[in-house]
Amino acid sequence: MRPLRALLLAGLAGAALLAGWLLYERAALLSFAATPFGSAEEKLVDVPAGSSAHAVVRILARSGVLSDERIAWRYVRWLKRDKRALRAGEYAFAGPLTPDQVLERVYRGEVKTYKFTVPEGLRMDEIAAIVEDAGLGKARDLLATMRDPAVARELGVPFPNLEGYLFPDTYAFTRNPKPRAVVDAMVARFRAALREAEAQRLPGVRLSEKEAVTLASIVEKETGRPEERPHISCVFHNRLRRGMRLQTDPTVMYATMLRRGGRWSQNITRADLLAAHPYNTYTSDGLPPGPIASPGEAALVAALHPSACDDLYFVSRNDGTHVFCPDLACHNAAVRKWQVEFFRRRAAHRPAGGGAE
Repeated sequence: MRPLRALLLAGLAGAALLAGWLLYERAALLSFAATPFGSAEEKLVDVPAGSSAHAVVRILARSGVLSDERIAWRYVRWLKRDKRALRAGEYAFAGPLTPDQVLERVYRGEVKTYKFTVPEGLRMDEIAAIVEDAGLGKARDLLATMRDPAVARELGVPFPNLEGYLFPDTYAFTRNPKPRAVVDAMVARFRAALREAEAQRLPGVRLSEKEAVTLASIVEKETGRPEERPHISCVFHNRLRRGMRLQTDPTVMYATMLRRGGRWSQNITRADLLAAHPYNTYTSDGLPPGPIASPGEAALVAALHPSACDDLYFVSRNDGTHVFCPDLACHNAAVRKWQVEFFRRRAAHRPAGGGAE
């Protein structure tokens, strides 16, 4: 009986040791789970597609996001036992974070996104540069997609490129989006804004979609003041009805850019004004062949819902606002006051030697 008793005691002692070890291990894992870890700076972690749970834990630990790879794996395997898959992608972590906060982000696939904001009134080349600066692709690749007539057709754009249809807004994408995904999102947002504008179209406005978007792009470039956009639009509608040329400077700049092979300049020369080109509204009748920039929703609404006015001219006050005139006499007086005399006075107050004010 003594050998059996000794064996029984040894078994009880082993069981007690095992129970003690399990309690200790559980306490260690619970302590690990409750303890935030990680430095404050952002750490980018790439989880490749097809990675096993053990491999993901290893990547997170070696990236400084989890404090201990072995303990983390024991916690995931024996205590947490989550049946969800850990999802691939690029993640950003800035600690301190608990293991559950880290793992939950990967379980849910909350990958890092890169944002960019497109202001109103930009051209395709300017928008492509903004997207590249956000780390979401090369501008040349984006421009190639924006200028592809096949892409325009597939997206229902009635022009040979996407000029004017890349809606000004803030967008977010995960790393390395396809150029097509970027332009698809922007055109879809434009379509939604155009539907909103169409709902406010005045009964007497007969513009087609092509004409409305083209006019909206000119309105957008002519003023940054929201309250002026319907009035600017009214002037252009009045000129179009009377068969007058629009004679708007932004179209001259756009035409000059096209004539110069893409080189942009804010300066307009007399030669530029007189250069025959379909986009130059000083030498061509009616609207130009297409948009000259991407209008925002307010400009789209203004193109389809102009204010009521008798004005045919407007002149900049050089502060972002304009003087509106119904006839040439009023217009010439405004030009003298706000262009000739304004700049003469400014030159007279300029410090000697021509230094900047």
